[in-house]
Amino acid sequence: MNSDVTPFRIEIPEADLEDLRQRLRRTRWPDAETVDDWSQGVPLAYTRALCDYWLERYDWRACEASLNGFPQFRTNVDGLGIHFLHVRSPQQNALPLIMTHGWPGSIVEFGKVVGPLTDPLAHGGDAADAFHLVCPSLPGFGFSDKPARPGWGTDQIADAWDQLMTRLGYARYGAQGGDWGAGVTTRLGVRHAGHVAGIHLNMVTVPPDPATMDDLTEQEQGALAAMRHYRDFDSGYSKQQSTRPQTVGYGLVDSPAGLCAWIVEKFWSWTDCDGDPANVLTRDEMLDDVMLYWLPGTGASSARLYWESFGKPLGGTVQVPVGCSVFPKEIFRASRRWAEKQFPDLRYWNEPAKGGHFAAFEQPAIFVDEVRAAFRAFRAFPTG
Repeated sequence: MNSDVTPFRIEIPEADLEDLRQRLRRTRWPDAETVDDWSQGVPLAYTRALCDYWLERYDWRACEASLNGFPQFRTNVDGLGIHFLHVRSPQQNALPLIMTHGWPGSIVEFGKVVGPLTDPLAHGGDAADAFHLVCPSLPGFGFSDKPARPGWGTDQIADAWDQLMTRLGYARYGAQGGDWGAGVTTRLGVRHAGHVAGIHLNMVTVPPDPATMDDLTEQEQGALAAMRHYRDFDSGYSKQQSTRPQTVGYGLVDSPAGLCAWIVEKFWSWTDCDGDPANVLTRDEMLDDVMLYWLPGTGASSARLYWESFGKPLGGTVQVPVGCSVFPKEIFRASRRWAEKQFPDLRYWNEPAKGGHFAAFEQPAIFVDEVRAAFRAFRAFPTG
């Protein structure tokens, strides 16, 4: 099997962009919601305004040039082509770090943190905090291949990431992730502890500890309330994607307006945005991320990760050092004592004052500080 690592550039044909514009012009809009808020989903006026901007003013070529400013590559792992950024630090002793996005995220989320993480001296930081950064696109996402067979859940992705890091010459490395990236990162800590120097999570999906139910803190009561809200009002997308991803995929691959609303609803619900995602993400940033789903047509293949991974036993304890950053608008906000049950070597815990589910995208400076602080506790380990 070919294990070459080959340079990659994003070069979208103009015909694909013209097809998008034609589809946006021909959008068949639904009637407006019957409420004056977002409780029925993204309001019609908001979606139409964003799609009008997408059609008339958004510049994909600017996003394309920005992404092509990073060294990008593809390689075949377990029969699947994987796309990734690989940005080496000017500091030779930098710690290798693989950083994984989730849904509906993409490598676009990391654009503002790559520089500070790889070259801290150029961004007012300490050279000792430098990383050699690897940011892959999940299988079925972005410019990675779409799996053509079942099996690509979080375990197999973790195994593929370990192969990728070994192939790049990193015998020992750190791992970081949120959303599905947190699941993959956690599985790396379980399945490849001999290679992983430590992990950092900005979505801590540990279960509540039953032993604490009679003595819950105010924060833990809030966490349980957030879980109930998610289950009752915010999880319809995951139920659909974990049970019938192919069905929802037809609309997401065919309708740019439908895909935009499907994703932007989560920017509204999961960012620390005071009711409007444009308060923390520009329209261009939101659409850059949407384009990483639209252009490669990954509406069904990205949704399939839910079908592959939901309800599967996760077994094993994370024995490697762990750091956690619990942002205030995260979907689920575990407590430290719950996390300690899952992570016996929990070395870093912090609850920043601002930020949500898309921490690197929303609050890049805070995210960088969190990653640096967590890995300071792990760097005593040799990196190979």
